[in-house]
Amino acid sequence: MDQQSEPGTIFGAHIPFVTFCGIEALDVSDGRTRLRLALRPEHANNLGIAHGGILCTLLDVALGTAARLRAGRPVVTLDMQTRFLAPGRGVLSAEGRVTRAGRSVIFCEAEIRDADGALVASATGLLKPVGERPAAP
Repeated sequence: MDQQSEPGTIFGAHIPFVTFCGIEALDVSDGRTRLRLALRPEHANNLGIAHGGILCTLLDVALGTAARLRAGRPVVTLDMQTRFLAPGRGVLSAEGRVTRAGRSVIFCEAEIRDADGALVASATGLLKPVGERPAAP
């Protein structure tokens, strides 16, 4: 599957903000979306580590891509609970997965790890499918 067919496209959805942030789609397997972010100087806070905003964005994209692929249509984030566990540095990997999918709300989890595999941040989220429902087969 071509994950980034055009700039701003991630797993089939056009989201220009992901290009602005530098988030790359890696793959989808077993219902999990995998993303990558090579931190740049503009991603840093005053301590020189990843700003919480870029970590939240990466987690939100991981949650959203997993939910959207499950729903087969766009989703919006209703709620996201985030835990910052370690400083983010270097190249970060994120993974999003659906834990339960209902008709109106999808429950997801996501985590970010550094290049050594240390857990940097994690999140749970509630996402709502929007727009047209896919046609029944």
